[in-house]
Amino acid sequence: MVLSVVLIVLDLKWSKMNQTRSNLSLLITPLQWIVDAPAQVADELSDVLVTRSQLTDENRRLRQEALLLKQRVQQVASLTAENVRLRELLEGRQRLDQDVFLTELIGVNPDPFQHQIVLNRGSEDHAYVGQAVLDSGGIMGQIVEVSHYTSRAMLITDSRHAIPVEINRNGFRSIALGNGSVNQLELVHVPDTADIREGDLLVSSGLGARFPRGYPVARVSSVQRDPGQPFSIVKAKPAAMLNKSRHILLVDIPQVTELPVELEQASPEKVTPDQVGIEASESSVEQ
Repeated sequence: MVLSVVLIVLDLKWSKMNQTRSNLSLLITPLQWIVDAPAQVADELSDVLVTRSQLTDENRRLRQEALLLKQRVQQVASLTAENVRLRELLEGRQRLDQDVFLTELIGVNPDPFQHQIVLNRGSEDHAYVGQAVLDSGGIMGQIVEVSHYTSRAMLITDSRHAIPVEINRNGFRSIALGNGSVNQLELVHVPDTADIREGDLLVSSGLGARFPRGYPVARVSSVQRDPGQPFSIVKAKPAAMLNKSRHILLVDIPQVTELPVELEQASPEKVTPDQVGIEASESSVEQ
């Protein structure tokens, strides 16, 4: 106790006490390491044991998921074959598989008003203007400019971009427009009575033959209905990780010249003006 009181007084009155304290700390540091060593070893052993247990459980869970996925793939293969047979019976056009090419993001447009990215594939790698760009979550956008070894893609959230979509739950079709926000899309001309809900998945409808059909585009985040307005305000969050993805897929949509039998046999008189207007509007939106 006397020594403690003396040290307190020296600490208050003696200016060199700080240097003495630092020297004493330097001498005591090895002792602290030795005292703390058993605790560190025990913690490391505990981490090793816990990590091994966790890895064992995770490995078991991943094996179970792999078996389930293999079983689902078998079902998908069976359903695909059945779908092909049904299309042949209906004498319709078969849906062709798309070729997919892996590419990597190498740059981002610094202009905040243009949502564009630069990819390391160009015309030498068979990239072309209008090619769909996807990541693991869904559709990101489309290529708008191509050079020999690089290409520039516009994201779906760009204010100049529009993509035809449909609700996966009921097939309701609409157009998703970018509004300049990387986390938001807007659906235009949605009737107030339309069956659309928060959480609905929006997938590409394939209209315009620019984007492949059935790929996730966004998920409805909010629906605002005003009884005095004819259209609802619908906003959606993109399914793709637009500001995080680095490895990206380019989808090559094959050009199919075979038409369904119904269209081949249809005469110009059977095409109604409404159908012509719909096709023209969709074409203008894509352009």
